[in-house]
Amino acid sequence: MANPVPSACCVVLAAVVVVYAQRHSQQDSHIQYERVGADVTMKCGSMDWDAAVTWTANGTDIDESHLNGSYLILKKVDLTQSGQYSCYEGSSWHLKYQTYLRVGTPPKEPVLMCRSNNYPKGFYCSWHLSTPTYIPNSFNISVIHGTREMVCEKDVFPKNRCHIRYLQLFSTVKYKVTLTVTNALGKNSTTLTFDEFAIVKPDPPESVVAKPVPNNPRRLEVSWQNPSSWPDPESFPLKFFLRYRPLILDQWQHVELSDGTSHTITDAYAGKEYIIQVAAKDNDIGTWSDWSVAVHATPWTEEPKHLTTEAQVTETTSASTSSFMPPPTTKICDKGAVVGSGAVAVCWTAGLVLAAYGVLFI
Repeated sequence: MANPVPSACCVVLAAVVVVYAQRHSQQDSHIQYERVGADVTMKCGSMDWDAAVTWTANGTDIDESHLNGSYLILKKVDLTQSGQYSCYEGSSWHLKYQTYLRVGTPPKEPVLMCRSNNYPKGFYCSWHLSTPTYIPNSFNISVIHGTREMVCEKDVFPKNRCHIRYLQLFSTVKYKVTLTVTNALGKNSTTLTFDEFAIVKPDPPESVVAKPVPNNPRRLEVSWQNPSSWPDPESFPLKFFLRYRPLILDQWQHVELSDGTSHTITDAYAGKEYIIQVAAKDNDIGTWSDWSVAVHATPWTEEPKHLTTEAQVTETTSASTSSFMPPPTTKICDKGAVVGSGAVAVCWTAGLVLAAYGVLFI
């Protein structure tokens, strides 16, 4: 005979599924976007205006003063009022309507920047919003070279950047890049127009090292490497800009170098710690890179020599001689306390004793 327990469990489970499906088929759930400061009205699904309902926000009952019949009225909403709003029918508490309110703003004009840090391979464009909208935004970018639309391959990370490969070098035709940002409350856009030379800007030099030069108290040896993102330094050489200053001063000193990846500073202050940075630029086109990570170095200083002079020896001897003190058991002669003809003899005896002790300690 079959066990009736599994069959009964299946019947109960099926009944629960049916009830769940019926209850959710009666409700309407979606996301509602509203601007900061707007007045918001929510209807309780298909319920009549005069129906008895209860509204909750994130699970907390909303006071009836915010209701107009079965409608929920929110005046001049702000960001704190974002959340899940639910409407229940009368005392049965059947869920009739549910929405997620997202309060935000339409996007302002986006900030767009295009730069070539790996010339002559291509360039990249990146973007961001100057102020947050507090709701999801989507970005669309188009790149046109003359009459030809180019593909901008979006990066996985960071998300707000894409790369364009040069199809033709040394072109005099300008590039036009348009970025459009859209969200549920509005959209905005911005456009850049430029030629390929204007956006060339290398990354900062790498592996900057500064160290003292032995036996030279005013020199520092500085070396660095080309940025690893610069693909062909032989065909497109870089020049460099070095700046340095002692930490005790605010004024920088500068040196521009047309070639090479090292330089010797010859006018450093002896014994003073220096801060040093390097920037890079293509020899002919573009702009200077940002400054490299700062390094610190102090010129060579001679170690002090520890010598014992004749004056120090004399001073040490005098100090040890003058430190003599009479032993605690020695009694100094007090003429007033000595009576009779033996007073002088007693004082001389005490003097001799003191003299003997002095000889022993010299």
